[in-house]
Amino acid sequence: MDLHEYQGKELLNSFGVHIQRGIVAQNADEAVAAAKKLTEDTGTGWHVIKAQVHAGGRGKGGGVKLAKNLDEVKTIAGQIIGMDLVTPQTSAEGKRVHQVLVTEDVYYPGDSEPEEYYMSVLLNRGNGRNMIMYSTEGGMDIETVAEETPHLIFNEEIDPATGILPFQARKIAFNLGLSGAAFKDMTKFVTSLYKAYSESDSSLFEINPVLKTSDDKIMAVDAKVSLDDNALFRHKDLAALRDLREENPIEVEAGEHGLNYVDLDGNVGCMVNGAGLAMATMDLIKQAGGEPANFLDVGGTADAARVEIAFELILRDPAVKAILINIFGGIVRCDRVAQGVIDAYKNMGNIEVPIIVRLQGTNADIAKELIDNSGLDVMSATEFQEAADKVQQVLSK
Repeated sequence: MDLHEYQGKELLNSFGVHIQRGIVAQNADEAVAAAKKLTEDTGTGWHVIKAQVHAGGRGKGGGVKLAKNLDEVKTIAGQIIGMDLVTPQTSAEGKRVHQVLVTEDVYYPGDSEPEEYYMSVLLNRGNGRNMIMYSTEGGMDIETVAEETPHLIFNEEIDPATGILPFQARKIAFNLGLSGAAFKDMTKFVTSLYKAYSESDSSLFEINPVLKTSDDKIMAVDAKVSLDDNALFRHKDLAALRDLREENPIEVEAGEHGLNYVDLDGNVGCMVNGAGLAMATMDLIKQAGGEPANFLDVGGTADAARVEIAFELILRDPAVKAILINIFGGIVRCDRVAQGVIDAYKNMGNIEVPIIVRLQGTNADIAKELIDNSGLDVMSATEFQEAADKVQQVLSK
């Protein structure tokens, strides 16, 4: 589950991470009030207006702008709120902006020049350890840095038995070229950042940039936070931060029915039980010359009601030219699934999209007979290749 920048910053701040202060606004008037409050609390004269959407690269799409007075705050906030923000991480249609974060200006003059760094905490799936990835090249796309100057990216792996150790925090500060008060502040920042990541059961913390201010303070100017969905039962307060407006509405509805659904850009709908079989089915579709339109795991309870909901979700995509149902009958019997498909088909009326059903496992022979004798326009298959051939046959028409 992704958080907005302001939510991620609040989470970081609760663990002692120094952040750029800001106030959320839902409209231009609220943005002006927020700017006045920030000036009163922080003394800042300028304000940064940031679109709050679940996507990176907001500045490139015009979603992050500097306001030098209250009139500019009102104008810029009015322009950003309600816009469809297009960034390198959104679709061509962009994402609708419902709110902005009005923040203090932290690039004030002082004894030294401000400097930006990149820092993230994530899991190294190769060895099962958390790692801190960091670079002196803050403010840039880390992919660009990795491609053009890989020697400027550092990794620090954390032993899960000990957590981050003091020498590791000092090593990170040293590799970033810091000294004096900034060095000390960075070691505190890194330690608190890792604690926030670990104790919130997150899957990603990305701070870009981490800023060294002109008076040698270290703070998070941005915050991209992704929480582990499987651990949210331990964090009811964090689960309540979910913004459904930022998520695919079909995926949200599927979740409400206990279905695992991911929307994709393809032409063959998939209905499968089990994540592994679903991935294999998607490979099968590609080998047959198609593209999967979705990932849909119906789980072990593929009764008529569940299958009908799955059908409805898949058929909302106008790009779907065929549906492949691929079920392995282990926990659930194949004949029960077949009857579910038949009942759902009849309840929904005429389904114009061709349906291929492959059922293998317990009572697969009975299931095939049910499908073949149903009188419905549904093709049955027993083997993987047979299902692939039928998908290819349908798409070639």
